[in-house]
Amino acid sequence: MLTKRINTLSESITMAITALAQDLKAEGKDILSFSAGEPDFDTPQVIKNAAIDAINKGFTKYTAVDGVPALKQAIIEKLQRDNNLTYESNQVIVNNGAKHSLFNLFSATIEDGDEVIIPAPYWVTYPELVSYCGGKTVKIQTDDTTGFKITPQQLKDAITPKTKMLVLTTPSNPTGAVYSKEELIALAKVLEGTNILVASDEMYEKLVYDGDFTSAASISEDMFKRTITINGLSKSVAMTGWRFGYMAASNTELIKATKKLQSQSTSNINSITQMAAIKGLDGSADADIKMMRKEFVARRDEAVKLLNEIDGLSVLKPDGAFYLFVNTKEVSNDSMSFAKELLAKKNVAVVPGVGFGSEGYFRFSFATDIASIREGIKRIAEFVQEIKN
Repeated sequence: MLTKRINTLSESITMAITALAQDLKAEGKDILSFSAGEPDFDTPQVIKNAAIDAINKGFTKYTAVDGVPALKQAIIEKLQRDNNLTYESNQVIVNNGAKHSLFNLFSATIEDGDEVIIPAPYWVTYPELVSYCGGKTVKIQTDDTTGFKITPQQLKDAITPKTKMLVLTTPSNPTGAVYSKEELIALAKVLEGTNILVASDEMYEKLVYDGDFTSAASISEDMFKRTITINGLSKSVAMTGWRFGYMAASNTELIKATKKLQSQSTSNINSITQMAAIKGLDGSADADIKMMRKEFVARRDEAVKLLNEIDGLSVLKPDGAFYLFVNTKEVSNDSMSFAKELLAKKNVAVVPGVGFGSEGYFRFSFATDIASIREGIKRIAEFVQEIKN
C-alpha cells in the first residue's frame, strides 16, 4: 500500500527519544531529558504581544503563500543588517519552520541519482530528506580532532560529476561547531567553477559564544549566487512551536519553484505567527536573545567542565548552539545501547550519536536549567563508573 519513497524515511531519532522521555515522565518516573533541541525559555513577551494584537485585530485569514509583505521586508532587513546580504522580495519565502524550508528546497532541486555532500555529524533530517527525494548522501566524516569541521581537501575529494549540493550547518547541530570566515573562504574556493548548490542552515546564528558568525552567502559573489540561506526563530527567540522558518536565494526561479510547491501543500504559514515573527526579526527581542545567550554560556561551561571530569568521557567546548557531542569511545562504541541503558538505569535521556552519522558519541542538550544539568551529569558519571566496573 505504501510507496517505496515513504518507506525510505526513518522517524526522527531526536523526536522519538524526546517523546519516550515525556511518556516515562508522565508515568511518574524521575526523568531528566537532555534530548530536545528546544530552549527552555519562554517566547519573549514583545513577540507574544504582537501575536495577541494580531488576533485581536482579526488577522486570521489566508495570506500570500510566501509570507505577508511586512514580514518579508523584516527578513530582508535582517539579512542586510546582520549578514550583509541583499535580497529582493521575490528572493525570499517564508516556511513552516526550517525543516519545511529544507523539504521544499530538496524537493525542488534533488533528482534521482543526484549526490548531496553532508558533513557528519549531521542533523538527522538532512540525509532522510535527500533519500526521500531520490538523492544519495555523500558523507564527509569529521570528529573531535578536526573540531567537527570538514577541510577543503575533504570537500574536493567528495565532489563527483553527480554532486548537486553541499549542506553546511554553522553553528552545528549536534556539535556546536562554528565555521570561521577564513574556513568558509577556503571551502568556497573549492566550489568555484562548479554548479554545486550550497544549502546553508544558519538556525543557530544568534547562539554563537566565541568568535563571530559569518553567513556562507556573504563570502563572495560566487557563494552568494550558489547559496540558499535557511534560517528561522525557533532557537534564537524560543519560538519552536510557532513554526517559522525562511529561505533566501539569489535564484528567483528556485524561490518561485518552492513557492509553487508550497501553494499546493501547506500554502501560507500561520498568519498569527507571521505578525509575531516580525518582532523576532527587527531587533525588538535583542535584549531577550542576549539574556538567553548569557545563560547558555554558563550552562555550557558548567556541563563541559563536569563531563570532562568523568573518566572515560570527553567533550569539546562548542562555539555555538546548545549541544555537547560527547565522546564515549573509551567506554562504549555502541551509542544506541549506551543511550538506552542510561535511560533505563539512570532515567537520563540523551540522543545516540549514530543518529547523527557518528558512532561513539551522544548529544547532550544544555537547553535546560543548571540544576538539572548538574544532576543529570552526576547520574551519567555513576552510569559510566558502573560500566567500567
